[in-house]
Amino acid sequence: MNLDSLTVTPTKRTTLFDGTDLDAWEANDGSPAKWPVADGSVESLGGDIRTKEKFGDFRMHAEWYQPPYPPDVTGQARGNSGVYIQERYELQVLESFGVDVPATNDAGSIYLRKAPDVNAATPPGTWQSYDIEFRAARFDSDGKKVQDARVTLRWNGRTVHRNVAIAGPTGAGRPEGPHRATSSCRTTETPVRTRGSATS
Repeated sequence: MNLDSLTVTPTKRTTLFDGTDLDAWEANDGSPAKWPVADGSVESLGGDIRTKEKFGDFRMHAEWYQPPYPPDVTGQARGNSGVYIQERYELQVLESFGVDVPATNDAGSIYLRKAPDVNAATPPGTWQSYDIEFRAARFDSDGKKVQDARVTLRWNGRTVHRNVAIAGPTGAGRPEGPHRATSSCRTTETPVRTRGSATS
């Protein structure tokens, strides 16, 4: 191999949660994030939180934990939460172990847009991981969208979405626009634990 020129573009790594505090996060109204932190993880309890920093294109690693649920607790009651990219596009978090054919509201889905290609869930009571590669939607100088946002998701090391276009906001996502935006984590009536979150 011959190389005439080689350029390396450094990336900035941002630790969003290191197991000790929520300094990189805030509540959706801008007040301090109040999710309880204990034993190196944080519990989704007490309203949604979002990153203080705004992001365009990024890669993110996040880990989440679902406890065992009684058999009579089913569907969206099994730890419904999510990673809201730019507060526009949700990657669903849910206890979905054993689901034969995942739906568009199961774990790993681009919420209500596309189910994961495979169900990569591990059993309840184990930590799971999302490795996200996100390319923001592109807009021209007049503010018109010319390219959809795209996402690749590796769930527990298995690729369940590969460079998938997202035509617009999912669920209750905020409107699309040309500017960088915060990303958020949802809370519901069933708390979920999270740890080890970082972007680059």
